[in-house]
Amino acid sequence: MKYLVVAVFLFLAFASFSQEIIELPRGNTGGIVWENDEKEYFSTIWQTQVVTNVSVPTMQVFRSSEATNNGTAVIVAPGGGLYALSINSEGNDVAKWLNEKGITAFVLKYRLVPTGEDGVGEISHLSVSDPKKIGEEVAKVIPISIQDGLNAIAHVRENAATYGVNPDKIGFMGFSAGGAVTMRVAYNYNEKSKPNFLVPVYAWTDVMPVQTPKDDVPPMVIICATDDPLGLAKGSIELYNSMLKANKPVALHMYAKGGHGFGMKKQNLPSDRWIERFYEWSVAQGITGLKQ
Repeated sequence: MKYLVVAVFLFLAFASFSQEIIELPRGNTGGIVWENDEKEYFSTIWQTQVVTNVSVPTMQVFRSSEATNNGTAVIVAPGGGLYALSINSEGNDVAKWLNEKGITAFVLKYRLVPTGEDGVGEISHLSVSDPKKIGEEVAKVIPISIQDGLNAIAHVRENAATYGVNPDKIGFMGFSAGGAVTMRVAYNYNEKSKPNFLVPVYAWTDVMPVQTPKDDVPPMVIICATDDPLGLAKGSIELYNSMLKANKPVALHMYAKGGHGFGMKKQNLPSDRWIERFYEWSVAQGITGLKQ
């Protein structure tokens, strides 16, 4: 038993050590107070692994192998209504897939609404009892969530040589609420924090209304499903049309079926292969290529 305990301890210590975690600047928190620690657990409500109560913005680095690294980088922002992060399906699993294509990935934990023991339970309850409350809490935190996104891009660009990436090939991909962060990044970047491409996946356009794109907005590929139960297909089409009207480079993959939150889940539907369509688009755009 003693040797088993030691072995488990060494395994956990190695696993923790092997993770490359970057802490991002916090800046002004807007008076928001987090009374509980960040928590990761399996949500029986959403049937997936989640992270809640993020008060310190961080990124986990997923490096591609030296043999396949092509210099492209993608910052991945999971969704979860700004009350949680779907950390595997819309985060770590995405990063691992990108690594196989030679892309270096950074899974972003942007700051979330302060919650108790079960953030998913809280937003699920409020969605029935007091939907307005969700909007009020999200409005408080999203300004600093977007700052986390912009700081993530600036950090990767400033340290591009360290990560083995091209500072001119840094993209931002976000799911649902992470898609809202993606859109705000698209409307608020500066020279240091400008992404080189954008991938909003079933973006939560209700919390981040579509605007006229900036004159130098980077290429964008939009992913969504017509049967999204939150009605986000309409917003994705509006986003596509805003780019098209401004004569900016844009693509749209709208699946007939897929629902909401499909991420890297397998549903035996064409939407399961959305990430392959992203990769093909990135190659066609000259964003991703062979090893440099």
